[in-house]
Amino acid sequence: MALSASMAQGRRTFLTAALGALLLAGCAGRPLDRPGSGNSRVNRVAVLVPLTGPDAVVGRALGNAARLAMLDTGTKAFELTLFDTAQRGSAAAAQQAIGSNHGLILGPLLSADVRAATPLAQRARVPLIAFSNDREATAPGTYILGFTPSQAVERVVLEAAARGSRRFAAIARANEYGQRSVQALAAAVGQTGGQVVGVETYDSLGASRAAVRRLSSRPYDAILIADNVRTAGLAAPGVPAGARILGTELWATSSAGASTRLRGAWFAAPTEGRWSQFLGRYRARYPGQNPPRIASLGYDAVLLAARAARTWKPGRRFPLGAINDREGFAGVDGIFRFRSDNVAQRAFEVRALTASGSTLVSPAPTSF
Repeated sequence: MALSASMAQGRRTFLTAALGALLLAGCAGRPLDRPGSGNSRVNRVAVLVPLTGPDAVVGRALGNAARLAMLDTGTKAFELTLFDTAQRGSAAAAQQAIGSNHGLILGPLLSADVRAATPLAQRARVPLIAFSNDREATAPGTYILGFTPSQAVERVVLEAAARGSRRFAAIARANEYGQRSVQALAAAVGQTGGQVVGVETYDSLGASRAAVRRLSSRPYDAILIADNVRTAGLAAPGVPAGARILGTELWATSSAGASTRLRGAWFAAPTEGRWSQFLGRYRARYPGQNPPRIASLGYDAVLLAARAARTWKPGRRFPLGAINDREGFAGVDGIFRFRSDNVAQRAFEVRALTASGSTLVSPAPTSF
């Protein structure tokens, strides 16, 4: 859907102000991670992530990216505080954040933590923008910013259909991720008038090969391998020549195009160009650290908060209407907006695996 002239101008303004910050260096920023004093004259935003324990690497990267966004934008609309969800649990972290007068929560990361923190945030009427990709964790006032597999699957399937694929098959691990990916495949194929000719599941890495073989009696034009690139590389030799191999957003975290049979396989993912800029800024700020792909969510969440905070008066509740802005937002991962179900709707590009990484097949849309 195309934007009106005024909406498009608003987005261009935000792109210039926010994404241009990725190219800044040595930008002065406010002191970060101050303990909340309860002073209602200062707006505060909390970041709830695991800073200790098994998920600390991801949590710290999200926190670092959030700090980087504060420095890059130079926003003075709020102060930022990080809270560790691994020490006493996300509910305790949320309670501490709310008790110290934080009017917006970014995070948590894990879906179980989102569910634990949500009731506390709801009672306090504090919106929560989670880094999870579990759309089932949404609730009134709770938003999901993570990359949901269904949207990536839909994008790559629709692209394949536009280029002639009509008969689709799939293999998927027998878990929740696989189930959601297959559901997204069926919904997307239904939009095109195509047909899903077969779906096979498996419960182990080695069993993926057998799953492909079980589809041999059902000819197909394209096959979705709803798993990581390692599994896809093992299963791909069983795919008939001429059938297009499709993957999910999981493939964006690896350059496994070195697998000969996977070269040319397609997947949908967030845009790569802005990620490269973000990565350079991140490494300059935190030498020796290589953030996981999900770290961009920490940066984009602060960009969203900074834009929305333009109408956030100190001592008042965070303006929910700003989060629900139909114009949407733009960040490291391209344009996005929250749908009526509180899940981030994203614009993905389609890429093809190569021997050295991947190459662009179809750019991400620039408007919804």
